[in-house]
Amino acid sequence: MKKLVSVIIGLLAVCGLLAFGAHHLQSSTGSTGSKVLNLYTWGDYIDPSLLTKFQKETGYHVNVETFDSNEAMFTKIKQGGTSYDLTVPSDYMIEKMKEAKLLLPLDKSKLTGMHNYDPRFLNLDFDRNNNYSVPYFWGTLGIIYNDKYVKPGSIQHWNDLWEHQYKNKIMLIDSARDVMGFSLASMGKSMNTTDPATLLAAENKLNRLAPNVKAVVADEIKMYMSQNEAAVAVDWSGEASEMLANNSHLHYVVPSEGSNLWFDNLVIPKTAKHFKAIYAFLNFMSKPKNAAQNAEYIGYATPNKQAKALLPKAIRNDRQFYPDNQTIKHLQIYKNLSPEKVGLYNDRYLEFKMHH
Repeated sequence: MKKLVSVIIGLLAVCGLLAFGAHHLQSSTGSTGSKVLNLYTWGDYIDPSLLTKFQKETGYHVNVETFDSNEAMFTKIKQGGTSYDLTVPSDYMIEKMKEAKLLLPLDKSKLTGMHNYDPRFLNLDFDRNNNYSVPYFWGTLGIIYNDKYVKPGSIQHWNDLWEHQYKNKIMLIDSARDVMGFSLASMGKSMNTTDPATLLAAENKLNRLAPNVKAVVADEIKMYMSQNEAAVAVDWSGEASEMLANNSHLHYVVPSEGSNLWFDNLVIPKTAKHFKAIYAFLNFMSKPKNAAQNAEYIGYATPNKQAKALLPKAIRNDRQFYPDNQTIKHLQIYKNLSPEKVGLYNDRYLEFKMHH
C-alpha cells in the first residue's frame, strides 16, 4: 500500500510539474484566456499600480513580458508562436515592423483619447496619421555631468566632450546608433547619414575621444553616476531622470546643435487576439490622469499634452526633460535603415570600441 501511495504521489508530482511547465510556457508567450491582455514591453516601463487599477476598472488581467532591445522584440514577433496584444517599439522600428507586415492598423473609431496628445508628436514620418501607433513616451539623447567634478554650465555641446580635462572621465551608453549619432551631430552631420566617408569620419573623431572614455556600458551608467564614480556620461533622458533623482549633483544637457529625439509607441502586433482589452487599455493609458501618473513613475516625457499639465510644476517646466521648441527643432528622429546601412554603423562603432 505504501508503495502504491508512493507511486500515486510520484504521478501527482509529475502532473504538477507538467502543469507548472505548461503555465510557464503560456505566460512566456502570452496567455490566451478571454479576460487578459498580453503586453510585451521594455523592463519597468509602466507603473504597476496602473495595471492594478486597469484590472479593477475593466476586469482584464495584464500579462507583462519584457524585452531589452527593439531588435529582440522584432525577432521574437517575426518568428511567431506568440500571442502578444500590444508591444512598445521605438520610432524607426515601427517602420521596420510595417514593412515586415507585423502590425495591425488601429481602428480609430475605438480610440477615445487621441485628442489629448500634443499635435507635435502626432503624424510623424515613421507613422503618418498614426495609422498604427499611439504615442507612449518620448525623450532625447544627452549629456549628464556631475558638478562635483565639472564646473556647472561648462558642458553644453557635444564637442565639449573632447576636452583634455575629461580624460578617463566619460561613460558612454553601449549603442552603435547613439554613439555614432552624437559624433555625427558634433560634426554638423545628419544622424541618419549612410555616406560611408561621413561615417568613417565620425569613427575617426570617436577614436580621438577614446582617451576620455572611462567605459562603454549599459545600465551600469546609472550606478556609476548616482554614486559619484564618474564625472560625465552620455545616455537617454529617462535614464538621466532616474540618475538626477538619486544625486543632486547631476545635471542633464541636450546640446542645442542637435541630438536624437526618440518616441516609444503602443502598437498592435499581428498576433493580437484580445481586441476589446487592447482598446480598453489604449484608452485607459490615454486618460490624462493615468498618463501623468505613469510619467511621474517612469521619468520619461509624456506626449500627452493634458497629462503634462497635471504634472508637478517642477517636472513640466524642466527644460532638461521637456526642451523648448527651439531645441526640439534641431533634434533628429532616427530613420529605419536597411540591414546593410545598419551594418555600416555597427562596423564603424565596433572599430571604435576595439580602438578604445
